[in-house]
Amino acid sequence: CLDLFADGDDFSWETIQKNRNIYYQKQLANQINVQMTKLITFLTSSLCTHLNIGQDFHIETSQVVMSLETKSSQSLSNPFTKQIVNGQIQLPSNFDIYLNNSEKISIRSIMKPLAPLGSSSSMFNTNFSRSISFSILDRNQNELSVEKLPNKFIELIIPRDPNMITQPMTLQNVTFMNSTPHQLIFHYHYFNLTALLPISIHWEIQPLNTNVAYLFVYKFDGIPQLNSSLNQIDGWTVFCPSQLTNESIYEYFIDNQHTTSHQYVVSGLRQLNSTEIQYSCSNSSMKNLPITNERFNFTSNYQMRVYTSGCYYLDNNNQWKSDGLVVGLLTNHYQTQCFSNHLTSSLV
Repeated sequence: CLDLFADGDDFSWETIQKNRNIYYQKQLANQINVQMTKLITFLTSSLCTHLNIGQDFHIETSQVVMSLETKSSQSLSNPFTKQIVNGQIQLPSNFDIYLNNSEKISIRSIMKPLAPLGSSSSMFNTNFSRSISFSILDRNQNELSVEKLPNKFIELIIPRDPNMITQPMTLQNVTFMNSTPHQLIFHYHYFNLTALLPISIHWEIQPLNTNVAYLFVYKFDGIPQLNSSLNQIDGWTVFCPSQLTNESIYEYFIDNQHTTSHQYVVSGLRQLNSTEIQYSCSNSSMKNLPITNERFNFTSNYQMRVYTSGCYYLDNNNQWKSDGLVVGLLTNHYQTQCFSNHLTSSLV
């Protein structure tokens, strides 16, 4: 029994107690999830019997929100948007062609306050998010699945846990480095990408002087190098003052499809001089990198925050998966935008 709760060769009392609590919490969570699934199935069956086309039913408690509406499948020939609390599901046009000629359908939407654990060890990827379950049922309450949408996506806006505390920005005292000996062209930052499920990565850079502009570069599994004789980067952008958000922040993100199979990413930042700003920020068609061989020179410090996000679904074996899901550009601290090319029952 001790082997079940030990961590490798660690048989300490603290480790056994911690893993024992996690084990039984997970068992209880899965039991609750099974009971909830049975209850939802019973409610759906009972309500669908009495709902006619065009009617809907809404249940909202402190723990779960459920919406059930009955429609004709032809109504999904147009784009369909379903709002559930502060989450949203949007189906593309002509979705009715994937519904096996079902005339009467029921659309069930459920939001839970926290994502279920699943049976995999990747639960740490999902414990900051609410979960949205979206199902389309035929007249016999059989769930209709869509394996893959050709060149189309289902869009979901999934709220994050409102109790999650956003990590503060970290001050980068780069002006101090101007007086120290170095030959660095960029100020570098390392971020680990190793995870059991793919993640997207988001950078937020807040200059203390909002008139400065930057060149931002990055490289996967290596250090980005860029000068007149060397170009070893995987991506870049120029941050100009006109791109600052209302909070005076520059934003950049790489979605989960591009981080897959990589171990880490290193970003580099340097402040542009006045000539570079005039060329790069006043020329909307600028396509060339502002390249220099000079070491960086920051006239103002900046703050930085890096965070991750992901889109996952539970498969039939209660395992979290991410295939067919892409993190969208509208993802932020409060919500995750997901694009899915298949219809599954639970997404976070």
